[in-house]
Amino acid sequence: MLKELLQYLSKRKSSDIVFNQYQDKNILNNLKLYFEWLLQNRHNVLLIGEAPGYRGCRLTGIPFTSGAIIKSARHKIFKEIGVQIKLHKVVSENTAAILWEILDESKPIPVLWNAFPFHPFKSGLPESNRKPTSSEIKEGKRYLEIVYEIFKPVKLCSLGRVGEAILDDLFPHEKVIYIRHPSHGGKKEFVRGMQMSIANR
Repeated sequence: MLKELLQYLSKRKSSDIVFNQYQDKNILNNLKLYFEWLLQNRHNVLLIGEAPGYRGCRLTGIPFTSGAIIKSARHKIFKEIGVQIKLHKVVSENTAAILWEILDESKPIPVLWNAFPFHPFKSGLPESNRKPTSSEIKEGKRYLEIVYEIFKPVKLCSLGRVGEAILDDLFPHEKVIYIRHPSHGGKKEFVRGMQMSIANR
């Protein structure tokens, strides 16, 4: 099923407002390495964000990461697979940095994914981020359903309202734990939410 997901992701065409990082074989393989590691280490909490950012997942292929996070190799996953990950550019990304400060190496990290797995940007401004449209969120559901089937998570969490909405829609009979996004002054609430729903599970 993972092979099918990777093929499915790689075939999505980019446009003047959406960039598909998974058309790059190296970036697609980065995601493969990440998912395979999670499967081998029994990770069963799913944390959904909004969409890749231009300084983060667009460059690495791995949700909620940046080249700087991977290269620092301060967490077990990147100590083990970091040497195999290919990066065309290494920069830092604020949300990724905050998130990985919270993730305790002594506990399993969540399966990280996005409501829309490709990078949405403003027309003519590829180095920008924008909120996914309703049609893009609808498209993202197809990929999320496959990720869910691969990992069969026991807990569903959302970082922000977009992730919460897509999880509520796809899995109406399951409890979705909302976590405040750290941007726009939400860092304290984010840390508290992560500690309650992820770190202390």
